[in-house]
Amino acid sequence: MKSKLNFGIIGCGRIGNRHAEHINNQANLIAVCDIDLHKAKVIAEKYNVPAFESAEEMLQSTRCDVISICSPNGLHASHSILALKAGSHVLCEKPMAISVYDCGEMIKAAENANRRLFIVKQNRFNPPVKAVKQIVDEGRLGKILSVQLNCFWNRNADYYHNSWKGTKELDGGTLFTQFSHFIDLLYWIVGDVKKVHAVVNNAAHQDLIEFEDQGAAVLEFYNGVIGTLNYSVNSFQKNMEGSLTIFGEKGTIKIGGQYLNELEYQQIEHFEISDLPPGNPPNNYGNYVGSMSNHDKVYQNVIEVLESNGVIATNGYEGLKTIEIIDKIYTAANHG
Repeated sequence: MKSKLNFGIIGCGRIGNRHAEHINNQANLIAVCDIDLHKAKVIAEKYNVPAFESAEEMLQSTRCDVISICSPNGLHASHSILALKAGSHVLCEKPMAISVYDCGEMIKAAENANRRLFIVKQNRFNPPVKAVKQIVDEGRLGKILSVQLNCFWNRNADYYHNSWKGTKELDGGTLFTQFSHFIDLLYWIVGDVKKVHAVVNNAAHQDLIEFEDQGAAVLEFYNGVIGTLNYSVNSFQKNMEGSLTIFGEKGTIKIGGQYLNELEYQQIEHFEISDLPPGNPPNNYGNYVGSMSNHDKVYQNVIEVLESNGVIATNGYEGLKTIEIIDKIYTAANHG
């Protein structure tokens, strides 16, 4: 049975189309907008809803319970705050924003409007990720000693062609657009980061993007865990790996595959994870592939929270923590 909640979408690119599909499956899509009116009309005609060229006009003309923010990274904060002030709850795509300050302003706007601020972190719903989170919380690995995060993807010239992606102002950096989901899992499973040593550079995209295409960092967590992060968008021709390895006193475990979608290794004292359900396929965007497509579960959570007093999967504070860690990595790299 469909929810009675009414949703609007700001930003009608590829991810906006994906949101529209899931909204239509589970609730009511009543309006869309994009500064490129043609993109908005494509979705509008498919779902028989009005298309707007400006977010302000859409918010004044419709009464949306929830606004899904699918615009470029650098506009997430302004669009979210606009929707919250208009009285709508907000579901914001990753990354929450590209500055710690903007994240704080979004949280304040939600509190002032007494509205909910949801952040899309779909990798939390991957079956192996959920299983590992559970056993860590249960203490089955004992004290966590160290963690390794590897993110090796391919983003070629076609990905950045004629796009806001690759710009400092609207994209922000490789960790924001490609790997913020992975950083989120570090915080969610392991804990908050105290100190960072990092090196980043642009090795193969000098004429394409305004920031780094690879980097390495050593992370010191507040709980004493030592972590390493290695990332690149220079994997030859296709995505290679997205993996998280955790070393504990009572067990070692690795989530791997290209998208943190496979349980690759486990050796745990008196315990074994078994019978994991299959995960959703990754988001396929034609010339490139993204993270696993769990937006159906994201929308299920939004509806449960707003209609049945469910527990929010990822709130604004957790979204802020991801951006704080990314900020610490970039700050350390710049100072280095």
